[in-house]
Amino acid sequence: MARTYVVTGSASGIGATTAAILRKRGERVIGIDLNNADIEADLSTPEGRADAASRTIELAGTIDAVIACAGISAPIPKTISVNYFGVTELLTALLPALAGSDAPRVAVVSSMASLQPNSAEMVEAALAGDEPKALAIAADLAAEGPASGYLVYPSSKRALARWVRRESITPTWAGAGIPLNAVAPGTVLTPMTAGLLGTAEGAAMVDANVPMPLNYHQPPESIAHVLIWLTSEENTHLAGQVIYDDGGADATLRGDDIWSWADAR
Repeated sequence: MARTYVVTGSASGIGATTAAILRKRGERVIGIDLNNADIEADLSTPEGRADAASRTIELAGTIDAVIACAGISAPIPKTISVNYFGVTELLTALLPALAGSDAPRVAVVSSMASLQPNSAEMVEAALAGDEPKALAIAADLAAEGPASGYLVYPSSKRALARWVRRESITPTWAGAGIPLNAVAPGTVLTPMTAGLLGTAEGAAMVDANVPMPLNYHQPPESIAHVLIWLTSEENTHLAGQVIYDDGGADATLRGDDIWSWADAR
């Protein structure tokens, strides 16, 4: 029997690829995006998120899975709104529809940029649910120029990854039998990265920050298939994980020992 999937960011990139694969498999897909989607909504605003959630529930009834791919990487305040609040608030609003499924599942797209330098103050504001404060911090960084403004993106993805780990084990998620996980891509060949990778200088900068020894830059399908498995009935116990599907970038940057924090001091 077909499952009902909600895919945000369904009009392009990883979201479009994920939606296409699901539809080819015979699943029912409700896409959410700014344009060219089943539900056109602006996830950068509280009003847009609430509208998207209500219309999705009205259209779908029971939802079996949500795959949140919508995101932007611009060095502007809007990035924290879309990448963090646009994900967490929408997912929370869709919980009643997920509760009706026999096998509810949720997966979101984080990024290996969550390992990069970020604004701790912005991350904490996001995790506290204070969007005005997070936006103010982002605006100050953006005003300093593109280099500082870029911090908004890794900050948004760090906050999202931490939210997934924090919320996944709560009564709201694990207690309700809903696996909640994230996938952190490396450099994915999508319209969002095309401009940056289009020059030798841009590609060299990306590769210096995201070294990918396994198969180099990745197609969106490499992320879509992991997202689909995470939201399938086969996933019964994976919870709170940020899976770095990144061609080895995480292992290259963090090395072989990520366990010593637990060793006796």
